Amino acid sequence: MNARSARSAGPGRPKDLEKRAAILAAAKHLFPVHGFEGTSMDAIAALANVSKLTVYSHFKDKESLFTEAIREKCMEQMPEELFDVAVDGCIREQLLAIARAFFRLITSEESISLLRLLASGAGDTRKLGQMFWTAGAQLIQEEFAGFLRRKMEVGQLAIVDVERSASQFFCLVKGELHARQLCGFCASEFSEAEIDAHLKASVDFFLRACTPRAGR
Repeated sequence: MNARSARSAGPGRPKDLEKRAAILAAAKHLFPVHGFEGTSMDAIAALANVSKLTVYSHFKDKESLFTEAIREKCMEQMPEELFDVAVDGCIREQLLAIARAFFRLITSEESISLLRLLASGAGDTRKLGQMFWTAGAQLIQEEFAGFLRRKMEVGQLAIVDVERSASQFFCLVKGELHARQLCGFCASEFSEAEIDAHLKASVDFFLRACTPRAGR
């Protein structure tokens, strides 16, 4: 069981998977729009078409619902299969697939809205930011670090500090395009060709630093 499976596994079988899915869908819609403080459990229950008691039967409080909504969003955009290692697979193509999925995730309207909320200083953003990081970026980086270690085991990569390299990879992928979007540029202003060129350049830069070389 990897880090994601271990963290997302609950104490028992969900009482009603359809209702739980509806609650999470409502949370994923409302939190980015209204923020953590501005989103009530009543509003989530109403949008999910369930009672507030049902919401609390699945999630003990709003914080746990927020955390699970973030984790769920990451799982949708970056499924576990992305980090499976095919020994005979092309590492560049695998890294590109991970980069593309991560870029779609961080440039989605929901992600940008939540990041702007955290940057605004509204409410208890320190605690909110920690929840956001733990349920999202940290989990993804841990899984990617595992991917890098497995690639090192088969001789496709040579890395001294795996955790740092995993962090640096995602920083490369974010790049200027993500920063511009946070500053108010619309995602539609970036052409597919521009995004593709950026992601390929980021992956190639990473590989130049981490590909095994003779005598290294």
